[in-house]
Amino acid sequence: MPRLDTGGAERSTIEIAAALAHAGFEPLVASEGGRMVPELEEAGGEWIELAVNAKAPHRLVANGMRLRDLIRARNVKLIHARSRAPAWSSLWAARMAKIPFVTTYHGSYTGRSALKRFYNSIMARGDAVIANSQWTAAHIRSQYAFAPKKLVAIPRGIDFSRFDPAAAAPERIDALRKQWGAHAGELVILLPGRLTRWKGQDILIAAMARLAKQNALRDVRAVLAGDAQGRIGYEKELRSAIAAAGLSDHVALAGHVSDMPAAYLAADIVVSASTQEEAFGRVAAEASAMERVVIATDHGGARETVIPGVTGLLVPPGDSRALADALKSLVAAGEADRAAMGARGRVHIAGNFTVERMCADTLALYRELLGS
Repeated sequence: MPRLDTGGAERSTIEIAAALAHAGFEPLVASEGGRMVPELEEAGGEWIELAVNAKAPHRLVANGMRLRDLIRARNVKLIHARSRAPAWSSLWAARMAKIPFVTTYHGSYTGRSALKRFYNSIMARGDAVIANSQWTAAHIRSQYAFAPKKLVAIPRGIDFSRFDPAAAAPERIDALRKQWGAHAGELVILLPGRLTRWKGQDILIAAMARLAKQNALRDVRAVLAGDAQGRIGYEKELRSAIAAAGLSDHVALAGHVSDMPAAYLAADIVVSASTQEEAFGRVAAEASAMERVVIATDHGGARETVIPGVTGLLVPPGDSRALADALKSLVAAGEADRAAMGARGRVHIAGNFTVERMCADTLALYRELLGS
C-alpha cells in the first residue's frame, strides 16, 4: 500500500492482515507509513517502511529490487498489491522470486491516453485479480483486450463488531455533534470522505443551497467529514462556496474523523455523492451497518449496497437538484421512516457484505495459489 492513512483499500489491508495473523501467517505490509500503522501492528501485521508510491520508472524498478530482497530475506510466499505504483514493483519482485502475485482492483482506474491505460492495466495482470464488487468485475472485463488469468469477485466486508449501533457510547456521539456545532433536535446530513472533487462535496453544498432557496433548511446541518490531504485549493473552494451561498450556519467542514461508527450515529442521513464510480463504496455499506438511511449516486458499487426505496435512495451523479430533492424527501419522511430504512440496510449488509466472508474468501484464494 502507498500509505496507511484512510480509505477502503487501507482498511481492507488491515482486516486481511488480522485474518492472516489469526490463521498463523506472518503478514508484512510494505508502505510509506501513515496514521493507521499502529492499528495494523495491533492487528498482528508488521509494517515494512518503503516508499512504494513512487511512480518514476527508476523508482519503480528500485522498489521492485527492494521487495525482491525482502521476499528472499523473510521467505515470503505470496505478494498482494492494492495500488498501481506498488503493483508494478510487486509484479517484478514476484516474477524474480517465482511467487504468486495478487492484485485487488479497488477503483475504476479510467485513463484517456494509451500510456495511462497501460499503467492502469497492472491491476488486471495478477496471477489472481480480486474485484471488490460485481460492478468492478464487469468493469475489468470491459476495459481490457486481454482476460485476467483468474478474476474473482470478493466484495469488501464490513466489520460488524466495530460498526455496531449498540456499541457506540452516547458520549462519543454527543461529542461529535457538539464538535460539528449541531444543536439538540437539529437534523445532521453527513458526507464522509477525503476532500477531493470526485467525492462530490461541492454537489452537496449546491444541493444545500437549493434547499436554502426553498426555505427548507430549518434545523438542518450538513457535515463534510474528511481532510484535504494536501488539496488546499479544493478546500478553499468549498469554503468559498459555503460562504457565497450563505450556508455558514448550515454546512461545516469537520476535518478527519477517526470514530466513524459514532459519526454515522451522530447523523440522521448519510450521503455518498461521488461523481466517479465507486468500485465498492464503503460509506454506503458502513452507514447502513449503523442503521442509517443512505443517499448514494446511482453507479458503481452503490447499486449493490443500496436498495432504492428500501434502504436508501440513489440519485444521478453530479445532479445537485436530484440530491436536494432526495434530501428533502428524507427530511420530510420523519425519524420513524428513516429508522426503518436504516434497519433494513443493516440486514442487507449483514447478509451480503461481512468482513468475515471477505477474509475467508481471500485466504482461500491465497491457499489455492499456494497449492496448500
